[in-house]
Amino acid sequence: MKQSLVTLDMEGVLTPEIWIAVADRTGLPALRRTTRDEPDYDKLMKYRIEILDAHGITLTDIQEVIGSLDLLEGALDFLNALRARVQVIILSDTFEQFAQPLLKQLGRPTLFCHRLLVKNDRITGYELRMPDQKKQAVQALQSLNYNVIAAGDSFNDTSMLGQADHGFLFHAPDNVVKQFPQFPAVNDYDELLKLILART
Repeated sequence: MKQSLVTLDMEGVLTPEIWIAVADRTGLPALRRTTRDEPDYDKLMKYRIEILDAHGITLTDIQEVIGSLDLLEGALDFLNALRARVQVIILSDTFEQFAQPLLKQLGRPTLFCHRLLVKNDRITGYELRMPDQKKQAVQALQSLNYNVIAAGDSFNDTSMLGQADHGFLFHAPDNVVKQFPQFPAVNDYDELLKLILART
């Protein structure tokens, strides 16, 4: 029997959506747009960077917002219970420069993510670690003979869920749930924990 490994999205599954928090703090509702609304990640990021630039918002401004965020209620207990039983890797489309305060609260799990390009504290662009990194990571883990169980909440998680041996939507909005009925959708950490552990 294969060993199991779990891959989880971060924002919306374990932590609040960073860009929504930034939008609320800066009073710029345009930044509330996320991968739940816009499946094209490159288009979304260019749109965000234009808004930051137009309003003079710096990386430090964003990091201050992130530093004030708490995990989603129940997220740490869920992650601790899961990690007590199986290895977990966080696969996220966030950035190294954003993730550290939240990773610290989560007990520093392994994170695969992207990197921002920054000049004089202004975000000028971003570098994908690789295209479709969530799916590619699952594929690579499967090539190492792992049974991979994945959970996420957005359009950008669906290729990961489809590649995984078992994929679940968690806290996903109705439009994602309706478009991807092949993935069981749950909203409760205890239920998600049971579903995952039953497949390890």
